[in-house]
Amino acid sequence: MSIQSNFEHIKNRISQACRRVNREEDVQVIAVTKYVTVETAKEAVDAGVTELGENRVEGFNEKHEAIGDAVNWHFIGTLQSRKVKNIIQDVDYIHSLDRSSLAKEINKRSDRTVPCFVQVNTSGEDSKHGLNPENVESFVEQLKEYENIKVVGLMTMAPLTEDEQLIRNCFRKLRALREHVQALNLDYAPCTYLSMGMSNDYEIAAEEGATHIRIGSSLVGNETT
Repeated sequence: MSIQSNFEHIKNRISQACRRVNREEDVQVIAVTKYVTVETAKEAVDAGVTELGENRVEGFNEKHEAIGDAVNWHFIGTLQSRKVKNIIQDVDYIHSLDRSSLAKEINKRSDRTVPCFVQVNTSGEDSKHGLNPENVESFVEQLKEYENIKVVGLMTMAPLTEDEQLIRNCFRKLRALREHVQALNLDYAPCTYLSMGMSNDYEIAAEEGATHIRIGSSLVGNETT
């Protein structure tokens, strides 16, 4: 199938998932281009994709240089503090804010407000990055001192498993955390969005309230660069 066909199929499945739970359809599909060439990323844009996500700084810079600001750019991978300067002027959203040292560097390097998702480890897996759910509130409150950071939402990754209930519980936990942060009524942390769901579980994520879904292989394939 072409990227165009994949995109239409994914959007249709998301629409069906939203209808199943009677939620308004307001989901952004982020095409994750980590494993594909610049040409494939351009094909995704030509197919109507408006959100591109990269896990690596080098890949981000390569694709941004080729495609420019025709789309919104999401950095969705672990971001080393020393590499913030390499993307900060071009990124639209950072999905992996999980420590004070990174927040400090983002604030220092940016000359504008950067929309950030706080990454949370809702599965408890050692292999996953992100904050312990119990530490989310205190971390968000610490971000008050960084004028160039706006917490627009929370992000998580569910386990790679066939256990649908386990996946669903991870997403529900993130949604509950979002509601908790929203209740704090912090101007710099409206926490509107939920970045959750990938190729293997995006329909469950849509049912559980995802606003941003990160899809790689099901949309653009897994061609190696």
